[in-house]
Amino acid sequence: MFAGAVLALFLAAAPVDQPPLPTVPQSAEIQLKVERNGELSVAEAISVPNGVTMDRRVPLRVAAPHHRDRVYGVRDVVLEGSGTASVDQDAFTVHLTAGTSIVRYTVDGAVDGDRVTWELAGGWSTDLKFIRASFAAPRIPTAVDCLAGPPDSDFPCAAAQIDHAGLTRFSQQNLAAGQRMTTTVELPAGTVPENVELVPAKTIAGAFVLTAPVGWAWVGFGVLLLAAAAWVLLARRRRFPVEAAPSGGSFHVKATGEFTSPAGVLPGHVGVLLHGRAGPADLAATVLDLAVRNYLWVSDGSRLTRRNPADEHLTPFERAVFDAVLPEDGDDTVTLAELRQQHVEVPRAELDADVVRRGWFATRRLGRAGARVVLYGVFLTVLLALTAGYAQLGVILTLAGAAAVAVSAALPARRHAGAEVARRLRGVAEELASVRAKDFDEPQRELVFSRGLPYASALGELGPWVAAFAGLEHPPTVYWHDGDISPDQAGSFATALAGTFAGARRGRLLATVAADTGSHPAAGKPGGAEPS
Repeated sequence: MFAGAVLALFLAAAPVDQPPLPTVPQSAEIQLKVERNGELSVAEAISVPNGVTMDRRVPLRVAAPHHRDRVYGVRDVVLEGSGTASVDQDAFTVHLTAGTSIVRYTVDGAVDGDRVTWELAGGWSTDLKFIRASFAAPRIPTAVDCLAGPPDSDFPCAAAQIDHAGLTRFSQQNLAAGQRMTTTVELPAGTVPENVELVPAKTIAGAFVLTAPVGWAWVGFGVLLLAAAAWVLLARRRRFPVEAAPSGGSFHVKATGEFTSPAGVLPGHVGVLLHGRAGPADLAATVLDLAVRNYLWVSDGSRLTRRNPADEHLTPFERAVFDAVLPEDGDDTVTLAELRQQHVEVPRAELDADVVRRGWFATRRLGRAGARVVLYGVFLTVLLALTAGYAQLGVILTLAGAAAVAVSAALPARRHAGAEVARRLRGVAEELASVRAKDFDEPQRELVFSRGLPYASALGELGPWVAAFAGLEHPPTVYWHDGDISPDQAGSFATALAGTFAGARRGRLLATVAADTGSHPAAGKPGGAEPS
């Protein structure tokens, strides 16, 4: 037994020499030897009858499990005899004419783990009457497998065994044209180094196979994701509270009676500064402020009329509200009932741009850029899936864009300056609620009351503000409303205006729900009958 093993090792160490010449026409004798570095040396002797040509084409890229292809390399091709042999990127091609020819070549990529696989015969244009092959390795194999027949079949070869000398031998008779004979030899662990090359298949599924470059891209994406999460957590931990009001006065009335707000805050800014969003109350406060500043005239208790055109003193946000209430190409007057039907909304784009311009809120450029990156990532995913593969790179880009959108949404929008103004607005609310109207001179009261009214409405302090001036022995008149109305009546108009926009918003939401559900507005009312 020991002598047989030594003989087998000696034969395995010997170079691939002249293979036995075929004794049967249209047959092949093949010798294979796996070298210690993993290369597979092959020598084939093929007998071609007179008047016949034999052509063989061996694909060098074959399907493997998990949407991959196995790629072989063939090199150092030498042909002894009559014919030609060549290798291109996709196949190893042999063309032989009459006589016996020997083809020698080296195969790379045949070793997968401890298994050596190669197609001994296949892709021949003619039948092979008989095939015999031997396989040698630095160590005696532990198992062998051989399949013969159509490419998708699993028929075993006629013979596949390890002989008493340690050589692995295979044989097959009558292999039809186009059929194949493939061998797999399992060696003891660590006999030769692995050199298999697996690449994604050229299919849609193969384009999404995880490869080394894609894996490193995922690692990089994970690192960036962790960094972004840390950034968001840090930013949210140090975001600026607005609960406490700063010391000192928050709004001022000059000796002339002129009212000034902190940092030039407009009534329409209150909601977004304090709560992060603007609503009907802010819209109503802006319209009321336009009336107080003589852009609108109020009559009959519910009618708004354009008094002065919009000018450079209005911000884009205020101009958008003015145009929405009284469009330039429409009538110069509108009632609250008509305004309720117009469904006027807060011009959020202009409002957001205004608070960003003033440095109170951060811009959302990161979110917008992320949304564009998502679109680019989807396009790249489709493009790579249909062309070069590595489509997961497009998926990673898409997820990176989505992460940018999420980070933008999670980051605190309010900046330090915005938090400071919000704190001062809290102070304004306290002062409006505790104002002593009698501390103002009579000439000042009319202007102070009207200028503070929109802010009191937006800050929810309308009742105390109106009551402070209505309780005076000589309440101030209201200059932006026809007739001599009292502070109480002005407060009632402000309340009605806020109710108009709030009611319009509720009506719009109900209409949207009804449209989405396809229900009739009267559905669900007691006594309702289905129309005939």
